[in-house]
Parts: sequence; structure tokens; C-alpha cells
Amino acid sequence: MLTLRTVLKWRRNKRRESVSWDSLYRAVGYRFKNVELLEQAMAHRSSLLYRGRWMSNERMEFLGDAVLGFVVTDALYQAFPEGNEGDLTKAKSLIVSRESLAQQARNKDLGRYLILGRGEERSGGRQRRSILSNAYEALIGAMYLDGGIEPVRTLINRDLLQGLDRLVTSRFHHNYKSWLLEYMQARGSGSPQYVVLDESGPDHEKIFTVEVRVNHESLGRGTGPSKKRAEKVAAREAIKKLGLLTNE
Repeated sequence: MLTLRTVLKWRRNKRRESVSWDSLYRAVGYRFKNVELLEQAMAHRSSLLYRGRWMSNERMEFLGDAVLGFVVTDALYQAFPEGNEGDLTKAKSLIVSRESLAQQARNKDLGRYLILGRGEERSGGRQRRSILSNAYEALIGAMYLDGGIEPVRTLINRDLLQGLDRLVTSRFHHNYKSWLLEYMQARGSGSPQYVVLDESGPDHEKIFTVEVRVNHESLGRGTGPSKKRAEKVAAREAIKKLGLLTNE
């Protein structure tokens, strides 16, 4: 049962938190009429013990995931009337991947606005991919409840649906190296670099181990009977690590 002291503390925190929403409004391009919806969207479940809140952003995330899926599916369906189900499904998976949503959250400095428990705060929760991507979906859910589908559609079009023609009409998602290159360049992360870590075995049966790196960060490793094959396996591992292989 909540005590009066807890309720008063929650109200003080609520007032402090509300003063900084303006910069988030500018980043999102939308001003909330009901700020409590936005507060709920930013409330991670770890904050329940510390903030006296009755609800986290999990329900909002559930709604936002469905709204996001509808808007992206509708955009793909309308833009590519001859696109087959398989290609459109893969394109959607790429657009709404965990990494893609987390990157949009980073672009808006969404981690700054998260309401976290002390333990999650100390462990780096404001930069954790899963928390950021969930918060982005929760933000979409809150916007939908506050202003309907059109503000949400505007946000998603701007954030996630730029360059839609190139994404769907190209076949890069069938080529792991091209897929990874396209994905990284679209986000300004530079080109992947493939580094041979090891060569073993006799000349006629060599095994190569290759690592793919972006900005000196290792994203995946692969082995194969040729450098090309090992690079392809490494690229696939990188794509899997980024959360883009949702259907495999």
C-alpha cells in the first residue's frame, strides 16, 4: 500500500520530470496534450519500486508495436502493389528491427527521458538497446492515444520509411554483405571492414576465419573454405546480432 510520503515524493518527481519535455517534443515533432501518457511511455518497469507508479510502459509498448506494424505494413502495401509477400515481410523486418528502433531512440536522446529504477540506472539502462527500442514503441503508443494515427504516421515516415524504394526494389537482403553495407551506410556508421584472423590447414583445404568490424567494433565472425565464404558467414552473424534476422 502506498504511503502519503511515497505519493508526495512521486508528485515532486513528476513535477521535476515534466519541465524537460519541451526538448523531446521538438525531437519528436509533436506536443502531447496529456503529458501523463508520455510519462507512462517513459516509465520502465524497474521504476515501479522507486517512483510509486502503478503502471510501467509495457502496455504502451504493446500498443505501439501494433500501431508501428500497421503503419509500416500499410506503407509497403501501398508503395509496392506488385511486391510479393516474402519480400515485403523481409523489408518490414528490417525497418522495425530492434536495432533500427533503438537507433531512432538514440537520435532523439530518448534515454535521457527514461524513468528507471536505481539498479537499472546504475547498470547502464539508458543506453541498453532493448530498453530504448521498447521505449520508442511505447512512445508511438502514447502518441497514438494522445493524437491519433496521423502524428504517428508522420513520425514513422520521417524516422523509418526514408528511402523506401531502394529498400524494397533492391535485393540486397538476399546478400548478407550487401545487406550489412546498406544498413550501416544508411545510418551513417561507415562501411564494414573484413579482417582475416586465421588461416589453417593445407593449401588445398584451407579454412579461413574472418571478423567483420564497423568503427573498430566486432559485429561477427565466420569461417569457411575461402575468404569470400567466411566473410559472408561473418556478415550474416553481424546481421543476426543487430536483430535483423527475425524470420530465420
